Amino acid sequence: MPTQDESPQGGPAAGSVPVVTARGDLDIDNLGPLRRALETAAQGPVVVLDASDVSFADSSFLSVLLSVRQLTDLRVAGSSPQVLRLLGITGADRIIPLYPTVSEATQAAPAGPIG
Repeated sequence: MPTQDESPQGGPAAGSVPVVTARGDLDIDNLGPLRRALETAAQGPVVVLDASDVSFADSSFLSVLLSVRQLTDLRVAGSSPQVLRLLGITGADRIIPLYPTVSEATQAAPAGPIG
């Protein structure tokens, strides 16, 4: 079961960037809390999703990411191999910026939402 936390991470230019952490298997049965956490954080200009502890993600997870990306500059950090594969196969890695670490994601220059 995933858990999500919002904790501010400081970036030099961005100020305080919310970081939402997802863990475990993410599918249609348990995405509600993650969706709510990301949508709440998306009220700001930048949101970072720490996906380093995601062990499984399906198309419903991808749908959440794409909908949040339309609201804000969503960045995915520390993606597990499973998340990287999902984003790569679907081409979403060309829409959602990927970063090796949360620190790099919070400090990157803003890209803005796509919607």
